[in-house]
Amino acid sequence: VQVISKRNNRFGSMADSQHLVLPLADDLHCHLRQGAFMTQLAPFVREGGCGRVLVMPNLTPPVSTTEMAMQYKKELQAADSSVEYLMTLYLTPALTPEEIRKAKAAGVVGVKSYPRGVTTNSESGVESYEVYYPVFEAMQEEGLILNIHGEVPANHTTGGDVCVLNAEEKFLTHLEKLHAAFPRLRIVLEHVTTAAAVETVKRLGPTVAATVTAHHLELVVDDWAGRGHNFCKPVAKFPSDRSALREVVASGNPKFFLGSDSAPHPRKSKEIHCAAAGVFTSPLLLPYLASLFDSIGCLDKLEDFTSRFGAQFYSLPRQTQTVTLQRVPVTVPNSYLSHNQAGEDVVPFKANQVLNWSIAC
Repeated sequence: VQVISKRNNRFGSMADSQHLVLPLADDLHCHLRQGAFMTQLAPFVREGGCGRVLVMPNLTPPVSTTEMAMQYKKELQAADSSVEYLMTLYLTPALTPEEIRKAKAAGVVGVKSYPRGVTTNSESGVESYEVYYPVFEAMQEEGLILNIHGEVPANHTTGGDVCVLNAEEKFLTHLEKLHAAFPRLRIVLEHVTTAAAVETVKRLGPTVAATVTAHHLELVVDDWAGRGHNFCKPVAKFPSDRSALREVVASGNPKFFLGSDSAPHPRKSKEIHCAAAGVFTSPLLLPYLASLFDSIGCLDKLEDFTSRFGAQFYSLPRQTQTVTLQRVPVTVPNSYLSHNQAGEDVVPFKANQVLNWSIAC
């Protein structure tokens, strides 16, 4: 069987089943950190087969103004100018409709909502959405996207029943309420992990979509319990949830597209008693995905998932540069940035394991 792009022959169908030519991928959810760490990390985006990336704003302090977003973009471009950086603002009480209009004029693409305290640098996150309704109205008018980390904070320590395993499902009523209140506001439920989230996104209108990560297509709860390098927020859930994610990407549903949530941390922050949340996938993002899609029999859906559906939802032009994948095994390195001081290297997803697909040089 030939691996052929049925929709975009202009990108060049390969003559055998050992190669696949795709447009550069759109990674519509990625963490690139800040300072010297950012400078080291940014080049891995292109190395992994992506030409465009939606950059998360959860820095210290959070990227909450247009000026901060433009300065961050300038720093990223200095680190690697071969990638197009799509910028976001952090949703805080200080954000105003006027700032939304200013952000739109400057080219900011979206606003990221974090529930307070559920993940890395989310201390400035949301406690209630109603106070932000004027901001959401301005976003709806201006065409900015609301990017939501869809979990509610755990409350089991105060007698409640919310923990990491049901925090996403408990959030879905908030998503439905937001969509009902702002039906023209484009909303992305980020890094979905549950069958319930998949079904909710499918059921809601065309202005609601979801990103899916490479690691959530692979992991279940047993894979991160006691294994810090697989621990992320939201956590991977049950085998039935993983099956729902795999089934929806294999179906070619355009509401589901790539957002890696690649979130690197130094080794010393992962191999401790309370590991930082995040899985690092950027350097081998397309090989991870090609190997997984091939294994579940939907390699023909990879191009749409990585390079078409997200661009459509974000109203972006499709990328014209290409990347060639080859059915040649590659071993995931033990770590990246190994020249850094001890404990400052970064361990990637599936370290030391073999992937069946790699990027051709």
